[in-house]
Amino acid sequence: MPEKTLRLHNFLPYRLSIASNTVSDVISRAYAKLFGLSVPEWRLVAVLAETHGLTQQEIGKRTKMDKVTVSRAAIALSHRGLIVRAPNSSDGRSHRLSLSDQGAELYRRVAPHALALEARIFDTIDPDELSRFSATLEKITRTAENLAD
Repeated sequence: MPEKTLRLHNFLPYRLSIASNTVSDVISRAYAKLFGLSVPEWRLVAVLAETHGLTQQEIGKRTKMDKVTVSRAAIALSHRGLIVRAPNSSDGRSHRLSLSDQGAELYRRVAPHALALEARIFDTIDPDELSRFSATLEKITRTAENLAD
């Protein structure tokens, strides 16, 4: 049997990265234009909207963003008054971040645009195919996380 040759344009991890980067670029431009948010800032706002506050380390784990990216996003959002920092009662070395009232209002304004953009990106895909794709992404993520352990 012939040895398999790596061709980058056929290498699935590369193609997944390209697809992800392309979608992120489209979203980034929309969020920057409409709301002045970078993708990391939007991810931080969105994850905080789903919780009652998290540490930067917890945000990094949930979003798979590195600590420098989380820190920069948190600083930018804090300067804009969109998040608040409170002492972490269980660990005095860290802070819990949560959305300010202004941040929560921004989330309420951005979320419908995010959903509409998602619909535009995926509306050409059959709903059953999209469901299978979502399940496949979950399997890929789980497998990669297990390999990283």
